[in-house]
Amino acid sequence: MRSFVTRHPSSVSAPLSVAALALVVACVRGVLPATLLPVHEPLVALVPTLNAAISVIAVITITLGWRAIRRGDVARHRALMAASAALFAGFLALYCYRLVVHGTTAFGGPDVVYRFVYLPVLVVHMALAVVCVPLVVHALVLAATRPASALADTLHPRVGRVAAPLWTVSFALGVVVYLLLYVAY
Repeated sequence: MRSFVTRHPSSVSAPLSVAALALVVACVRGVLPATLLPVHEPLVALVPTLNAAISVIAVITITLGWRAIRRGDVARHRALMAASAALFAGFLALYCYRLVVHGTTAFGGPDVVYRFVYLPVLVVHMALAVVCVPLVVHALVLAATRPASALADTLHPRVGRVAAPLWTVSFALGVVVYLLLYVAY
């Protein structure tokens, strides 16, 4: 199996990316029934704050991971990017859980802030998140199926150069969305 994935990383990355995005879309659209998961109200209420904290930590781990590879510290880069991926998985699990059992949260601020600040930030955040999923998944599949010394000869460095800054901005804008939705208004 590993040799197939090593030879055809896109054949694994693409369906994984589609499945992840389809799951999130299903959660956002309310396709999954709320009865599917147990409701734990304290956790439901805490998810936005937890996800904002996860996002801040992910911005830090991605940035440090990027710096590590630029300095040639492959082991530190690998550990930080693995931590970033784990944070992303935790974020998505909590986000989907809250969407399924609670639904989306309406913006409570003034219409002018909604139209000219909140909505543009939300749209860019969501667009970057959608773009990042296949890039990050592909970079992870490549990293997981090859020794570090062989990654330079793959798309991993090029994908990573695009994925890391977009992923960082997406997480940062997610924090802005949180602040506008749950703190400011």
